[in-house]
Amino acid sequence: MDSSHKNTPHTGTSHTASTGRLRGRLAAPGSSWRQDFTASLVVFLVALPLCVGVAVASGVPAELGLVTGIVGGLVTGLLPGSSLQVSGPAAGLTVLVYEAVQAYGLPVLGVIVLIAGLLQLLMGGLRLGRWFRAISVSVVEGMLAGIGLVLIAGQLYSLADTEAPSSGLAKITGLPGMFADVVASPQARTALCLGAGTIAVLVLWKKLPKPVQVVPAPLAAVGLATLASALFGLPVAKVEVQGLVESVQPPGLGEFGELASIGVIGTVLAFTLIASAESLFSAAAVDRLHDGPRTQYDKELMAQGAGNALCGLLGALPMTAVIVRSAANVQAGARTKASRVLHGVWLLLFAALLPAALGVIPVAALAGVLIHAGFKLIPARELAGLWREHRGEALILVATAVSIVAVSMFEGVLIGLALAIVKTAWEASHVRLEVVDKGAGPIQAYLTGNATFLRLPRILDTLESLPQDRPVELHLTGLHHLDHACRTALENWAERHSGAGTEPVKVTSPS
Repeated sequence: MDSSHKNTPHTGTSHTASTGRLRGRLAAPGSSWRQDFTASLVVFLVALPLCVGVAVASGVPAELGLVTGIVGGLVTGLLPGSSLQVSGPAAGLTVLVYEAVQAYGLPVLGVIVLIAGLLQLLMGGLRLGRWFRAISVSVVEGMLAGIGLVLIAGQLYSLADTEAPSSGLAKITGLPGMFADVVASPQARTALCLGAGTIAVLVLWKKLPKPVQVVPAPLAAVGLATLASALFGLPVAKVEVQGLVESVQPPGLGEFGELASIGVIGTVLAFTLIASAESLFSAAAVDRLHDGPRTQYDKELMAQGAGNALCGLLGALPMTAVIVRSAANVQAGARTKASRVLHGVWLLLFAALLPAALGVIPVAALAGVLIHAGFKLIPARELAGLWREHRGEALILVATAVSIVAVSMFEGVLIGLALAIVKTAWEASHVRLEVVDKGAGPIQAYLTGNATFLRLPRILDTLESLPQDRPVELHLTGLHHLDHACRTALENWAERHSGAGTEPVKVTSPS
C-alpha cells in the first residue's frame, strides 16, 4: 500500500473518487504495446521517489527500496493474479519494517520477509486469499490510520534532519521538544522549509494545468527540492548511497535461528497479515478502475508471496500491491501486465546505471513525500460518516489506531481484531424477551433471536423479577440459537422458580 492506500474490500472511495470514471479496457497484447510502454514510464516515475523514500524511512539503504520495486515488476508483475496492479515497497509497512530492523537487525529482516512470502504462497495454494476480504473494514482502516499517525510523527523528525525516538508514542510526545530545537537551529529550519515546500508541491500539483500534470507529483516535488538544494547549496542531509550490489545482503544461516524468538514469529505473522490484506484490498479497488479481467485472489496472493520470498532472499524490503502506482498505471492507459513488468526494467536500469543520482536527493524531501502519504492513510472523512451510522465500527477504528500508536503494530492489530470479534459476537447474540401477563393464569415469557452467554445477565434479571407465586410458561421455540451456558442457566432458573411452591415452569424447547 502506497501513499494513499487505505482501501477496503467494499470501499476504495478515497482512492477511486478522482479516478472512478476512468475505465480502462484491456486489449490484446499486440494492439496495446504503445499504451503499455507509455504507462510503464509513468509508473516508473511515480515509483522511483516512493521506493527510495520508503527505504530511507524504514531505516535501510535506499537501494533496497529499488530492489523491492524491481522484484515487484519483473517477478510479481509476470505472474497471474491481477493484470494491472503494481507491486513494490509500501508506506503502509514502513513502521513495521523500521521496528523490525531496530529490534533484530537488517539481516534478520530478510528472514522475516522470506518466511512471510512462503506463508503467502501457502495460503494462496490453500485458496485462502478470498478470506482476507472478510477482515473487518474498521480494523483495516484503523490499522492504516495508526500507521499513518506513526509515519507522520516519525517523518516530521526527518523533515528537520533530526533523530526520531524509537516508539510511536515517544515520537508524538517528543514533537514539541523537536520543534523547539528546530527554532534554535538554522540547518534544521532550512531542512524543515525544504520539506514543507515538498508537501506544498504535492498538495497543489493537481491544481496546475493538465500538461504540467503529465509529470507525476512525487517526482516533481522531489525533483524541485533536489534542484533547490543544489542551486542554493542548502546545508541539508542527503540520501546515503552504498551501491546496488553492496546493499543486497542475503541472510545467512545463522539468522534463521532467530525464528525461535516469539518476537520474530509475531513480526512474521504481522508482515503476512498486513501485506496480504493490503494487496488484496488494493486489488479490489483496482478492479473498479477498469473493465478487464477481475483479480484472481488466490493467484494474486501467491504472486505476492513469490515476490516477498525473493525479496527476503535478497535481504530487501517486503512488498505489497500499491494503489498509487496501480491507479497511475490504469490512468496512463495500460492494457496488459507488460506495463508493470517494464516499470521494473526501468527501475533496474536506473539502479544499475545511475545509483549516484540518489545521493543528491535531500532526506527532507523524501520525508515530505511520506508525510503526505501518511495523511492519506488516515480515513478522516470515512470516520465521520462511520460515526454517524455505525458508532461501534468507528470506535473499533479509533481503538485500533490508538493501540498501534501506544503499543506497537502487531499488538494494535490484534486488539482491533479482538474488538471486532467481540462486537460481532454481541450483535449476533441479539435476543428479545417478551413477557405476557393477562392477570390470570400463567405468565408467558417468549424468547426469540440468539440466546448466548453475552445476553444472559439481562435475560435472568427479567425472569427473576417475575412473581414467585405465579406459574410461568417459558417459550423457546422462537430461538435460532441457544448456547450451552444459556440453556443451563435457564434450566437452573426454572428449577428455582418451581421450588417456591408454585406449579413447575413449563418450558417449550426450540425445535
